[in-house]
Amino acid sequence: MPEFFHRKLERSTIGFVLAIIAAASVGGIVEIAPLFTIDETVEEAPDMRFYTPLELAGRNIYIREGCYACHSQMIRTLQDEVERYGPYSLAVESRYDHPMLWGSKRTGPDLARVGGKYSDFWHVAHLTNPRDVVPESNMPAYRWLARNSLRTEDLPLHLEAQRAVGVPYTDEMIENAARDAYGQASPDSDSASGVTERYGEETQVRAFDGVATRVTEMDALIAYLQVLGRLTDAAFLDTAAPQKPPEPIE
Repeated sequence: MPEFFHRKLERSTIGFVLAIIAAASVGGIVEIAPLFTIDETVEEAPDMRFYTPLELAGRNIYIREGCYACHSQMIRTLQDEVERYGPYSLAVESRYDHPMLWGSKRTGPDLARVGGKYSDFWHVAHLTNPRDVVPESNMPAYRWLARNSLRTEDLPLHLEAQRAVGVPYTDEMIENAARDAYGQASPDSDSASGVTERYGEETQVRAFDGVATRVTEMDALIAYLQVLGRLTDAAFLDTAAPQKPPEPIE
């Protein structure tokens, strides 16, 4: 009977088109309907901050090098994931992520809460040769990041693009983007104080790769990794996930 009905439907062009539209509509409704309640389902996070220019540059490098292909940034509500990685991910934590990097690919561990878990020195060693710190790792080395000077002249354009999709960067932040990227990785420079003035006292200002004389792609990527899971404390305030975020390791 189903086979007869299917053959009959295939012979009717209009009927077949209507059947395709009906089938596609089911998927569309499932995806679109939740958007009507988005204001009720996304958590509040008054302390939410957004990426500094250096952290945003690091995120771009993270995407450029394909890190997201092996590392998810989405801790699910499963007990074993919470015990291993920390509080499950909240939608509000990706509020300023464009594009967001949620997923389930776990060739390597989830990095949603890696910020502050390891020292900058550990990250430098890990990115230079992963097997020096994780002997069983199959991750490739990224040692050239320490040799590549960070390109900062186009950072204002990156911030403008982010503002166009909803990140509330101010004109002052955009104008000083290149200067702030340099200042965040150069704590003894005249530019360092402007970073905390514009992005808050919680901003991490230091030579992330251990070299204060120049700003490298290694600086940017580590700055980004060290802020993952630390843009807001919303997940740690949830009663179902009471763990506190780790203190940053210098």
